Amino acid sequence: MDMNRELPSLLLVDDDELFCRVLSSALEKRGFSVQVSHNVEDAIALIGDVAPEYAVVDLNMPGDSGLLLVEKLHQLDEHTRIVVLTGYASVATAVEAIKLGAVHYLAKPADADEVVAALGRESGDAAAEVSELPMSTKRLEWEHIQKVMMECDGNISATARKLGMHRRTLQRKLAKRPAKT
Repeated sequence: MDMNRELPSLLLVDDDELFCRVLSSALEKRGFSVQVSHNVEDAIALIGDVAPEYAVVDLNMPGDSGLLLVEKLHQLDEHTRIVVLTGYASVATAVEAIKLGAVHYLAKPADADEVVAALGRESGDAAAEVSELPMSTKRLEWEHIQKVMMECDGNISATARKLGMHRRTLQRKLAKRPAKT
C-alpha cells in the first residue's frame, strides 16, 4: 500500500533546484506528498488534468511566469490552495496572484513553517503591521516598473517603450533585487 496516497498532494515549482530539494524534504516531513518541477511548462505536464490539493509556485522562472501556472491550477480546481513565493515581490504581482487564485504571497527567503502557515490561512490579517514610513524612491520605481510590466504581459520591450527607457536599461533594473522599503 502506498502511504503517499493518503498524504495531501503538493506541487512545488521553482527554478532553484537546491531550494526545491530542501523545501521539498521539509514539506514531506510536515506531512505532504510533494511533486517538484522547475518551470511552468513541466509543471503543467506533470499534473495533467488533476490539480494538487496544495501548490507553492515561484513567480519568476525562465519561460512562463508562475502567474500562468496559478491561473491554470485555479481553473483545474478552485479549491487548490496556492502560495506564490518569490524573490521579486511587488504589489502589482501580489495583487495579480491573488486575483488569479493564490491564497497567499510570500517573499523569499521563506522557510517551510512559513509556507505551511500560508497554505493554511483562511483569511487576511487585519492586525498586519502598517509601515509608518513611505516607500523609498527606488522601491517606488520598482513597483511602477512591475505594474507597467503586468500591463504589458511581461513583455520587456513593450514595457521599456511605455516607460520611455532603453530596453537594456530596463533589463539591468530588473536584474537587481528590489529595494526593501
